[in-house]
Amino acid sequence: MGESILSNTAFQMSLLMFVAIAGYLIAYRINQSAVVGIIIAGIIVGPSLLGWVTYTDFVSTLGNLGAVVLLFTIGLEFSLKDILKVRYFLIALCGVIVPAICGYFLAVLFGYDFKASIIIGTALTATSIAITANVLREMGKLKTETAKAIIGAAVIDDVLALLALSVSKGLVSGDLSAANITIAAAKAVGFLVIAVLVGRFLLSRLMLYLDKTKIAAKYPESLFIFAIMVAFFYATMAELIGLSAIVGSFLAGASLEGAKMMRGKVFKEGAEHLQIIFASIFFVSLGVIMDFHAVNVSLICFILALSAVAILTKIIGCGLTALVQRMSIKDSIIVGTGMVPRGEVAMIVALIGLNQGIINQSAYSALVLMSLITTIIPPIALRNWLYKDSRQVI
Repeated sequence: MGESILSNTAFQMSLLMFVAIAGYLIAYRINQSAVVGIIIAGIIVGPSLLGWVTYTDFVSTLGNLGAVVLLFTIGLEFSLKDILKVRYFLIALCGVIVPAICGYFLAVLFGYDFKASIIIGTALTATSIAITANVLREMGKLKTETAKAIIGAAVIDDVLALLALSVSKGLVSGDLSAANITIAAAKAVGFLVIAVLVGRFLLSRLMLYLDKTKIAAKYPESLFIFAIMVAFFYATMAELIGLSAIVGSFLAGASLEGAKMMRGKVFKEGAEHLQIIFASIFFVSLGVIMDFHAVNVSLICFILALSAVAILTKIIGCGLTALVQRMSIKDSIIVGTGMVPRGEVAMIVALIGLNQGIINQSAYSALVLMSLITTIIPPIALRNWLYKDSRQVI
């Protein structure tokens, strides 16, 4: 294909849309989660194989847009009181501490210096809520206790990962102080509290008021438009304080969950349809970001070890904590497995390390590939082993 065509924005968007939807067909054919099929489609058209699409700012923006919409629709299924619990905080805390420590010492073992090892350990702390949530949604498991534990812990995990990143930056630069950590913690907790209160006592009431107006009667889609505005407003505020945008959009959806409207079906269906399109682009972008040409033989051992540590530390750290809190062995394993995906969160940490010269290109490639591996394995494990009898309901 001509270089000018490949770099054309309209062509890239059209190709991404086509490939993302085709990913569903691949998933059907191999009897796997849509997440796996779409990521595989992204690898095929990305730099690793055909090279038709590269991970440009445009692709990244579309992918992030998809993640925001996806988490908003998932948030509509959750009540905040069901997921913001102390026991989920403990699961998240162990799911941050154990991977960070093990990731750091693994990097040291492979010869990385102190600063690079800190960044590598930090990249292992976060959980990408979008991956597991979508798989649970496909299988109709979002209302289960394990799903609530995973989603609740993943939301808290994002806050703790923000603090871990702040600490890491301070350690690397030598500017670590209690004041910086306190400020970061206060901003994150403050946002969560304010977002919940505003959503519950203001925005949900505005939705109910709008539902009864003549505008909503004549233009039912106005409810959907307002709901999406809320989602992106929350996403923007989350980004401004350093949290992931998807945490903001999830809180927006969860804040509107209890609003009982006459035309509530309209905005929920609208969000669902938007999610199918843009969430697909998010998943396909995770495949596009990977370039297997950047991986050499000497790096493979580190990638395999890093991926194994990334998987085991979440299963052990989160799973054992769930087990101690009297969850069954199977449910504890499901919680641990559900917390495994690193997705875009670890990629962001890796990119920060690369841009600041803390890690080299090979370490960056290892972290990206680890993110991809930890993104693909949990959906396969959940669908084929842990929820073997569940039927897909895409």
